[in-house]
Amino acid sequence: MKALLSVSDKTNLVEFASGLREYNVDLVASGGTARALQAAGLPVTTVEEVTSSPEVLDGRVKTLHPLIHAAILARDTDSDRADLAKIGAAMIDIVAVNLYPFQKTVAQRYVTLADAIENIDIGGVALIRAAAKNYQRVAVICDPCDYDLALRDIARHGFVSLQTREVLALKAFAHTAAYDAAIRDYLTGIQSSESPVLTLTLQKVQELRYGENPHQRASLYSYINSCAGPLGGKVLQGKELSYNNLLDLDAAWRAAVQFEQPTIVIVKHLSPCGIASADELPRAFSAAYACDTTSAFGGVIASNWEIDLATVEAMGDLFIECIIAPGFTGDALRRLAKRKNCRLVEMPDLKLEPEYEYRSINRGILRQSVDRGDPAIASWRVVTKQAPSEEQLRALQFAWKAAQHVKSNAIVFARETDGVMATVGIGGGQPNRVDCVRMAAQRAGENARGAVMASDAFFPFADSIQEAVKVGIAAVAQPGGSVRDRDVIAAADEVGIAMMLTGARHFRH
Repeated sequence: MKALLSVSDKTNLVEFASGLREYNVDLVASGGTARALQAAGLPVTTVEEVTSSPEVLDGRVKTLHPLIHAAILARDTDSDRADLAKIGAAMIDIVAVNLYPFQKTVAQRYVTLADAIENIDIGGVALIRAAAKNYQRVAVICDPCDYDLALRDIARHGFVSLQTREVLALKAFAHTAAYDAAIRDYLTGIQSSESPVLTLTLQKVQELRYGENPHQRASLYSYINSCAGPLGGKVLQGKELSYNNLLDLDAAWRAAVQFEQPTIVIVKHLSPCGIASADELPRAFSAAYACDTTSAFGGVIASNWEIDLATVEAMGDLFIECIIAPGFTGDALRRLAKRKNCRLVEMPDLKLEPEYEYRSINRGILRQSVDRGDPAIASWRVVTKQAPSEEQLRALQFAWKAAQHVKSNAIVFARETDGVMATVGIGGGQPNRVDCVRMAAQRAGENARGAVMASDAFFPFADSIQEAVKVGIAAVAQPGGSVRDRDVIAAADEVGIAMMLTGARHFRH
C-alpha cells in the first residue's frame, strides 16, 4: 500500500506515519509534511521525486499533477492499471490531507484580505475530493482524529475497510463543503452583505439516548473538530449527557462567561434560578443557591472560574446534574468523584462561538447574531428625580446583565451583600411582565426589600413598578421606549425610587 500525506495541521502526524510504516505502507509526502517526517527519521518519498517537478509559485502548486491525481483516481480495473503504467504512476491507497487554516486565519482580529486569500487551499481540496470520489478503493483522512480509526482497520484487515472508507468519504465531502462555506461567509462579510445561500456543515459528536422526551430521537453535532466533546469541552466524569442536559449547560455557560468576577450560574429547565458574583467562588455559589433553593435541586451549575474544593464543599449534598467550568482542582475532582452521576464538563476557554445562532422553524431557519450586550453604562440615563446610589448602580449593572439570560419577559431582582452580588428573585417566561415581577417578588421574599430590579424590555404599563414598590424595590433599570414611559417614570417618582433607561432591549424567546 501507498499513502500520500500532505497536512497543514501536523497533530499526531509522526505517530500516524510511524503506524503506517509498521504495516509496510510506503509514504509519499509534500513540502513541510515530508520535512517533518524526515526529521522524525521516517523513510519518505517527496512529491517532487514522484512528479519530477519542483514546487512552484512559493508552494502554491506541488500536488496538482497527473502522476498524483491519476494515482488517486485510478479504479481497480485492468484499463486503469494500464493507463497508470503508460505514465509510470503507481496507485495511492490512502490520502491524509488537511487544509490551510482559513477559518483560524480569518478569526484573527486584524487579518488582512491578502492573508485570507493566501490561506485558501486549492491543491488540498482537489486531493480530498479526488480520494473521496474514489472511496471504493481509496481511504481519505482529513481529520487527525481519524488516524487511529484507519490504523485499527489496517491492523485488523490489512487495509482500510470499505465501511470505514465510506464514512471517511462522507466526512471529507462535508469538510470541503464547510471550507468553501467559510470562504464564502468571509468574503460576504467583508462586503457587508448577506449571502443568498446559507450552508451549515457540522460534524456529529455523538448519538444521544433520546431528545427532550424518550420517544424523540436526537444527536449532537458540532461546528468544530469532532475530537472536541460537548460544547467544545471535555467530559471528565458521569453518565452520558442528555439532550436536556446539553441545553441547560449551554444556557448556564453563556451566562457565566459574561461576568468578570468569579461567578456561579444555576440553571434548571433553561431558566436561571440563581446567579452570583463574588471575590471567592464558594461565596458566589452560596449566594446563587440562596436565590431559589427549591429550583436549584437537580439543576446544572456553570462557573467562569476553576472549581476548587471549597466550592464543592459549599454545595453540600445538593443534587446536581452537571457542572461546567474552565477547570477543576485535583482536590475538587477527587471529592466530586463520589458523585458518580454528576457529569463534569471542562471547557478549554471562555469563548462563545459561533458569532451567529440558528433556530429551526417550519420549513426554514432563523439566523441572528449572538446578543453580546449593549452600550456601556455611561450611556444609561437617569430619568427620575431620584438617582441611584453607587451601590444601587453596581447592583443594577449586575441585574441587567443577568436579565439578558432569562426567558422573556425577564425580571431580575438583585442586591449586593458584603461584597457579593447576587440575584435574589428571578421571574421570566410569562406572557405578561407584571406576572414576572410577582414571580421574582415571591422568590425573593424579604430579600426584595432594598434590592434593585432589571427588566429585559420596557414596561408597557406602570403596574409592574407598582408591584415592585410593594415589596421594597429601590431602583430600576429598563430599556425604555414604551408609549407610556412618562406614566412609568411618574410612578417611580411618586414613590421616590430611582430609574435608569439603558436604551437597549434583551428579549430571549
